[in-house]
Amino acid sequence: MTSLPLCCSNLDDGWPWRQPLPGLQLISLDFDPDQLRPGDFRDCEILPPATVQRAVSKRQAEYLAGRLCAREALQRIANLDAYPGTGEDRAPRWPESMVGSITHTRGWAAAVVGHNRDYAGLGLDAEIVMPDTRAHKLAHQILTPDESIRFADALSEAPGACLTRIFSLKECLFKALYPLTLKRFYFEHAEVLAIADDGAARLRLLTELSPDWQAGRELDAFVAQVNERILGLIPVATQ
Repeated sequence: MTSLPLCCSNLDDGWPWRQPLPGLQLISLDFDPDQLRPGDFRDCEILPPATVQRAVSKRQAEYLAGRLCAREALQRIANLDAYPGTGEDRAPRWPESMVGSITHTRGWAAAVVGHNRDYAGLGLDAEIVMPDTRAHKLAHQILTPDESIRFADALSEAPGACLTRIFSLKECLFKALYPLTLKRFYFEHAEVLAIADDGAARLRLLTELSPDWQAGRELDAFVAQVNERILGLIPVATQ
């Protein structure tokens, strides 16, 4: 691939979750917006949309880093020299026969990619663990009443870490299902049923998104913590 710009670190293909998932490629890197140079997009042969071209350096660096991860993942798993474009809804547009998801948070970006013969959708999300004080303020916006009861002990012991896990899993769910349904939904439209000690999780949809995605449908998910970063992943298997 094209050499990385100064603002981006070496590519990392480490898998943070305890559960291996065949047919997926994860690539991540660290990036520094202050090191972004005017010619980096051109040198990397990545064309950003107009909204990114007009954006501040932080947003430009996020976009560039995420697309570099996606391009490397596509190269490794499918031998494709490509990167996802951007739709009018700002969602990534993946090459035909591929699915993927991109995330970034506080100087770190990642992309996960697979073949659509194996996966109908993928949702990847990274979040920095929120402070406990912020978790107390946001809990009512993120949790359903049942989740407040279900995770009461964890919310009492470590509110920031617990709420960040739930937040990240719901973000993963949106990223995985929006490309399949083209319908937006919000925190109150899904619930996390369980998060095991090994990071295996289960979510349930609480609203109808399409004939294939009715209220009550459940999905497996995975969550891991690496230092202060929570990483969520939802793979939607092809039926």
